[in-house]
Amino acid sequence: MRIAIIGTGYVGLVVGTCFAENGNRITCVDLDEDKIKGLKNGVIPIYEPGLKELIARNMEEGRLSFTTDTAEAVKNSKVCFIAVGTPPGDDGSADLTYVLNVAREIAKSMDGYRVIVTKSTVPVGTNHLVRDTVAELTDHPFDIVSNPEFLKEGAAIDDFMKPDRVVIGSDSEKASAIMQELYAPFVRTGKPILCMDPLSAEMTKYAANSMLATRISFMNEIASLCEAVGADVNEVRKGIGTDARIGFPFLFAGAGYGGSCFPKDVRALMMTAKQHGLSMDIIEAVENVNAAQKRLMFEKVEKHYDGDLAGKHFALWGLAFKPKTDDMREAPSIVIANELVERGATVTAFDPEANAEARRHIGDKISYAKDALTALEGADALILITEWNEFRHVDPAEIKSRLKEPIIFDGRNIWNSANMREHGFVYYGIGTR
Repeated sequence: MRIAIIGTGYVGLVVGTCFAENGNRITCVDLDEDKIKGLKNGVIPIYEPGLKELIARNMEEGRLSFTTDTAEAVKNSKVCFIAVGTPPGDDGSADLTYVLNVAREIAKSMDGYRVIVTKSTVPVGTNHLVRDTVAELTDHPFDIVSNPEFLKEGAAIDDFMKPDRVVIGSDSEKASAIMQELYAPFVRTGKPILCMDPLSAEMTKYAANSMLATRISFMNEIASLCEAVGADVNEVRKGIGTDARIGFPFLFAGAGYGGSCFPKDVRALMMTAKQHGLSMDIIEAVENVNAAQKRLMFEKVEKHYDGDLAGKHFALWGLAFKPKTDDMREAPSIVIANELVERGATVTAFDPEANAEARRHIGDKISYAKDALTALEGADALILITEWNEFRHVDPAEIKSRLKEPIIFDGRNIWNSANMREHGFVYYGIGTR
């Protein structure tokens, strides 16, 4: 099938590349000429494990191409995916400017029937708005489909190639059949393709991400209570996760969630409710807990030093909002680094992939090390923020030898507290004894 993917951000690149890997002819479009030039030369603007190799192979085999020419891509495609950003406004609502601009470009370029798919995360009702926008500019037949993505950064290729489910929101049997044909190779193991109306499909995306965010904030509140009463959140997680009604995913206590999805989608869902005269008390609490959680490790540091951080130097391990990505959007590291610097401390940070991206979010107010151990040199304490696997197995003696004092603030509970204390560390976790 010939497909146009308009938008070469995180979602567009992964979706286009994975469709190409299954034999489709994909044209990825972006207005950023430098980005397209880079992609043609093998320069990938994001870090996602395995993506660079997949792009190279499918380009070489002629199934994947990149262009700035939207009109040409639309004319040569049966299905057109809209995969551009929907950045949040000051009030938390999603900005649909880019989505509607693409819809207009598709409408002007059509020369016959097209399936127009919103892959971007959009508020409930957007597909109707896209339909009306396209209808104003073309007499050619078309169908609008909502096809929300459920990709975890760091595991996006596996998520797309082996989905738990595929959600297709459409009022058209013809468009639904085309989409089911497109996704059939990905669900050969029996995972469902769920066909529903567009409004329900749009809501599904927001509801799913808000539920996962709720689990994270819930466990972070439980962790705070564990500290207060002397319990261990790691043991509590085992106790509740083994309940089949609950399960283990997204029950880790930590420094708070970030990224491009959970914060934005939680706020957008609250705004949608507000626009319909409703309040989302649970979701609002999730947002408030997460905002507080991002400051928690800083508060532990501040308490340890009795509020006097002037002249202290800290090593930060991990900057991206999660492992296996360079995404710094809404990362807890931004809050923690800024708080430390504002209180007169200095910081040297290291992240296996996000050092360069961090400079765009934090700037040069902190220093960046070439590796994890170098970041420790001369530091008064280590603050771990992102749980990269390579941090899990560092020799405690090696850490201790490079720090001025053996003090660790573990924002993801990746180390065993008793073991670290046996090695002579003053150890602070989240919700642990």
